[in-house]
Amino acid sequence: MNDRGMLFRFCLMGFLMLSVSTVLGVRLAMLHLGPHEARLEQIERMHRFKQDLLGRRGTIVDGSGTTSLLALDMAADHVVADPQVVLEADALIPTASRLAELLDLEVDAVAVKLHQPGRRYTRISMFVPRELSRAISEENLTGVFMRPAHLRYYPHGALACHVLGFVNHEGVGSAGVEQHYDRYLRGRPGVIQGRLDALRREIYTERVVADPGDPGHKIELTIDQHIQLVVERELDALLSSSRSKAAWAIVQDIRTGEILAMASRPAYDLNDFRHSTADQRLNRAIGVNFEPGSSLKPAAFAAALNEGIVTPETVFHAENGSWLYKGRPLRDVSAQGYLTVTEGLQRSSNILTAKMSLMLGNDRLYQYFRDFGLGQPLGIDLPGEEAGIFHPPERWYGISPTRIPIGQGIATTALQLLTVQSTIANDGYRMRPYVVRRILTADGEVVMENQPSVVARVIRSDTAATMRELLHQSTLDFGTGRRAVFAGMKVAGKTGTAQKPGPGGYSNTDYIASFAGFFPADDPVIAMVIVADEPRPVTGGGRVAAPVFAAIGEEVSRYLGLYGDRSSSRMQMVQSSQDVSGR
Repeated sequence: MNDRGMLFRFCLMGFLMLSVSTVLGVRLAMLHLGPHEARLEQIERMHRFKQDLLGRRGTIVDGSGTTSLLALDMAADHVVADPQVVLEADALIPTASRLAELLDLEVDAVAVKLHQPGRRYTRISMFVPRELSRAISEENLTGVFMRPAHLRYYPHGALACHVLGFVNHEGVGSAGVEQHYDRYLRGRPGVIQGRLDALRREIYTERVVADPGDPGHKIELTIDQHIQLVVERELDALLSSSRSKAAWAIVQDIRTGEILAMASRPAYDLNDFRHSTADQRLNRAIGVNFEPGSSLKPAAFAAALNEGIVTPETVFHAENGSWLYKGRPLRDVSAQGYLTVTEGLQRSSNILTAKMSLMLGNDRLYQYFRDFGLGQPLGIDLPGEEAGIFHPPERWYGISPTRIPIGQGIATTALQLLTVQSTIANDGYRMRPYVVRRILTADGEVVMENQPSVVARVIRSDTAATMRELLHQSTLDFGTGRRAVFAGMKVAGKTGTAQKPGPGGYSNTDYIASFAGFFPADDPVIAMVIVADEPRPVTGGGRVAAPVFAAIGEEVSRYLGLYGDRSSSRMQMVQSSQDVSGR
């Protein structure tokens, strides 16, 4: 290479270096000598961040008048740490050991969370009660600090768990009232502000709550805590005495449709929902379809009486306990000859019920059952309500008209079974069931209020009065429901003992035992249904479920003051615009 080429390259390199130096110099001069407030603001914005903070959820209280708290948010903390600080201070072992001791955790598990070189944040434990988090803070453990949080707390643990539901760790209502009314409960979110380092990692010690948000609304239930306690206690006793696989019950105010208690077993602790199973979380009172058996017969009797096809004195021959229809036998538990309609319901005759329903006809039977609320959701304000299984007549089999009236070939929920009884007790008016009475702001302003609402007029008042007397007769000495009676109270209702269907037909060992009824029979206030799944060794609704009805009913009557002389408390249900004319 000649000297001229070398000179050219040398000059070119010098020019390039001079150009780069000039550009850098000008840039440095601009940054340090020129106006830079806007640039600094831009850099500052790059190192700031905002994050939503879940608002404090509203409280849930019972409807007894004492407004006892059933669910509330409690101040809590997440215990967190900066692993890099812990490791740089060579404090891994003492920090992990002390945290494990205070939080009742495994030392190895805590050490694994802390031993993360380069990490600036890790959660040790979530939703730690404030008293404990303060005690941890006082330890001044290297690299350990607290982050505020709200812990959803249920003071009574498992009480009314299937009605209340729970809130997951993301703050979302995930069952029961917590889910159905989540938009009212969750409140307005707040804002957290903080700073990021040069690698855009949060500097957690500089996090602040810029806006705490607004609390959610308060919800007042129709559930009465005292009645709920009684129901759950008796269901637990039922499970123990009958060895049932499951049991559930509902108590309703007949006049309004308000649910005063709803319980299901098995249950779970709302404060420890993470360790519950799907079976424990299932609200069987509205979420299980089952063949009700004889508990459904009052719907067929009411329909036939309302149509004038029969009277309480109409006589049928019960075929001495066995009757062949369409080539298939239908049997009664005991052989009976001639029975009146009153005696047929009292003794729960399948044959009399079937013959009477054939006189009614498929279409009318189907329509009455639909009007009673069967085969459709009843619209209760809880998630998970099943519709039941009730096909229209064109899908019935040849023997269906004789089986459906006795509670076979049809599936209902306990709430639907209760609604049949409540409608009869309420002069034929079917009410909408609900568990939330009203919703209020933190300042006490009413946001939403449920009012008693008539859904349909199913039967006439005179028919309802006749049915109340017939159902009362079913609880007297010769009735299947005599064990549902308790001292000083006139009770009405109907037992049910239904074989559970399965592959190959009905089981000879597995039964659903039930009792649905109301009291006082002559001026009804309370309706109740009790259901036991696969009781052992006794299987009959009259011996399994009826005594539980009596035990609960006695305490509820005393609590509500239903004993003694009372002026009629029945409401005049509907104005002319609401009235749905009966047949």
